[in-house]
Amino acid sequence: MAGGKQELKRSVSIIPCFVFVELVIMAGTALLAYHFEYTDTFPVHIQGFFCYDSTYAKPYPGPEDASRAPPVLVYSLVTAVPTAMILVGELAGFLCWPRQRKEKTIVSGECCYFIPLLRRIVRFLGVYSFGLFTTTIFANAGQVVTGNQTPHFLSVCRPNYTALGCQLPGPQYITDRGACAGNPALVTAARKAFPSKDAALSAYAVVYTAMYVTLVLEVRGSRLAKPTLCLALAGPAALVGVVRVAEHRNHWADVLAGFLTGAAIAAFLVTCVVNNFRSKAPAAQKPAPAESLASVPGVGLPCVESPLEKFSVAQRVRDPPEEQDFSTLLTRGLERQLARSLRMGGHAGAARPYEITELCSQKSPDPQLCLFPTTPDVLIPSRSVTSEGWSR
Repeated sequence: MAGGKQELKRSVSIIPCFVFVELVIMAGTALLAYHFEYTDTFPVHIQGFFCYDSTYAKPYPGPEDASRAPPVLVYSLVTAVPTAMILVGELAGFLCWPRQRKEKTIVSGECCYFIPLLRRIVRFLGVYSFGLFTTTIFANAGQVVTGNQTPHFLSVCRPNYTALGCQLPGPQYITDRGACAGNPALVTAARKAFPSKDAALSAYAVVYTAMYVTLVLEVRGSRLAKPTLCLALAGPAALVGVVRVAEHRNHWADVLAGFLTGAAIAAFLVTCVVNNFRSKAPAAQKPAPAESLASVPGVGLPCVESPLEKFSVAQRVRDPPEEQDFSTLLTRGLERQLARSLRMGGHAGAARPYEITELCSQKSPDPQLCLFPTTPDVLIPSRSVTSEGWSR
């Protein structure tokens, strides 16, 4: 709301994009999930087994509908609970905190108005529905590709161990496709254990809803309301996995793989697709044109010159490259001259340091380049005038 009027944004692509792109993708995903679940379009991989393997010799727990967590109950909960939570959260946020909805109402044509509440509900529930079908596809694809057996596989397979040669010494690995004499439908279902589809759907629903509660809902004055709600949602999902293992319908590895699959898909959709349930950031303001910037009065800042810059400039002025090269050569020449004077001795050699100092002071104005003393550091032996000399 700006100035008492509702901000509008016109778009002619929102309806065609929704009808011809998103609905088509949703329909294709649902159709693929149906083929994985209820048809034989994708045959299950036939995996062998060892004779009398106790890992797959658990008793048959009965049909899926007889479970304490039947698929109908699981599918109903993973569909209804997140939907109700998102609807309640969006309605409460729209009515209680309207300032949080920064999106504009989109007008398509002359009659279609898409308010922020409607857009957010459709976006979040649409992505959630897409994730449900995607999780189903991933779980069914893993079951079809691996063909891992359930813990009660041998109970429904009913292999003829005598015909298969299991009386021979040593473990026998059976790969015969006709080894099972039980109900083909039950045998096929018993080959689809990894990952657990019920565990994957439960984890997906819990992670998606928990992230929505944590990132969107605001509960002022309480720090334990949102964690309690998230843990209450995670409890039934954990119970689903426990029931699947306790009834010998899945192994622990199958349940853990299902949990990881569903949680990963939910985290990806929330983070990368719906941007953590946040509205789109407002467009950045365009930079002001050059004409408007030219009319802004400029503020002059004093130019402060550091002492280091003054010293470097003075050093460059005092010692240009030519003089620096000359001073270097002069220093080396003076060192050789001093060494020669020290080797030579006598009064003539003793007077050379004075000449060096005088020459250095004439050629180089920098006193640091002439570090030679006015008197020699090494005492040069000379002839002394004594009575013994006069006698000689």
